[in-house]
Amino acid sequence: MRYLPLTPGDRAEMLKVIGARHIDDLFKDVPRAARLECLIDLPTAKGELEVERLMTQLAAKNRAAGSLPFFIGAGAYRHHVPAAVDHLIQRSEFLTSYTPYQPEIAQGTLQYLFEFQTQVAMLTGMDVANASMYDGSTACGEAVAMAHRVTRRNKAVLSGNLHPQYQDVVKTLAAYDGFTARVSSDRVAGFDNLLALIDDDTACVVVQYPNFFGTVEDLTPVAEAAHAKGALLVVAVPEIVSLGLIRSPASFGADIVVGEGQSLGVGLNFGGPYLGLFATQEKYLRQMPGRVCGETVDADGRRGFVLTLSTREQHIRREKATSNICTNSGLCCLAFTIHLTLLGESGLRRLARLNHQTAQRLAKALDTIDGAELVTPRYFNEFTLRLKRPAQQVIEALVERGVLGGVAASRLMPGDSEASRLMVVAATETNTDDDIAAYASALREVLA
Repeated sequence: MRYLPLTPGDRAEMLKVIGARHIDDLFKDVPRAARLECLIDLPTAKGELEVERLMTQLAAKNRAAGSLPFFIGAGAYRHHVPAAVDHLIQRSEFLTSYTPYQPEIAQGTLQYLFEFQTQVAMLTGMDVANASMYDGSTACGEAVAMAHRVTRRNKAVLSGNLHPQYQDVVKTLAAYDGFTARVSSDRVAGFDNLLALIDDDTACVVVQYPNFFGTVEDLTPVAEAAHAKGALLVVAVPEIVSLGLIRSPASFGADIVVGEGQSLGVGLNFGGPYLGLFATQEKYLRQMPGRVCGETVDADGRRGFVLTLSTREQHIRREKATSNICTNSGLCCLAFTIHLTLLGESGLRRLARLNHQTAQRLAKALDTIDGAELVTPRYFNEFTLRLKRPAQQVIEALVERGVLGGVAASRLMPGDSEASRLMVVAATETNTDDDIAAYASALREVLA
């Protein structure tokens, strides 16, 4: 029996009230190419046992990340998550709580969010951080929207080596939020074209650090060029572990730092849920999206925590909201905070150093192979190879030999001829010397 609470008459009345002729009118902003013209080709009904059997068969076709040498990154990274993280986040007081609408009885939630904000501010070198966002890409989009509000300008300049999916999110928001997004032609390294696009109409300049191709660059020239024109510098950090080894974005003069927190405490999980990081300078605090939790004392002088700032549409009038993201990734925040607390500062530095050393060994092994050229001049745990054959073909051939070798840049940059032979490769502390040897052997065979 299907439960359908609304009758056709109910739906017709609702559409009449909002001024829509048909339910399809509600989806007019979705590009037609992204819409289905008919039902998905699935069986209309199956019993519970049949569905379980079918899903098990489908799951068996997947390759688990830990089942073979794994070198995929490009914004989502495989790191070891201590068992204590999953154990603690599954405690009922954390797992079943949602959002602190009644702060006076949500002290535990508020405290770990406060600690999370402190950790993010320290990692990025910024003054303040919020209690998280959906993921790195939406945090990046919100940063551009924030810069648009702060500067009252209508142009965002994006580096061509910013993650393509981050670019897409910004472009989507730009289409409906009254600003434009220009993307530079810079690729593996350098900012020459980016700097040329900055002018008096620029609200912000967005760069990735390390960039999509893995290159670690000095952001000082970008910061100086942006600030000379009155624009804000937004720095995106998809691999947050890198900040255990390389300079903080604040040291270059960043105004807003966004990132992806998945690397700490959160597994790959087939792409989500993830954890958006957002930090900024104190002077921009009231323009920052999301929530901010603060520390205080109660009437008896005891330490307590409060929801200090909630500039979002669930808490204030819609027209005054700085964001329409209606939640923070609370459980992922907790996982991040537990993992980073277990590591401590020295542990994070050791973890970051181990990632870099593993990547160095891998790069040295692959760069000696005929037909594979390392093109990333400076890197943390991710780098790019230029191959003599199309990268997607090479990756598929590597899979047949039991190695997940990386991400073809062309997969995320369709239509870019330069990207067709570029393969982005990531190495973390989970990769062993045997993994590296297996990869080098398989790549040498594929390119022979």
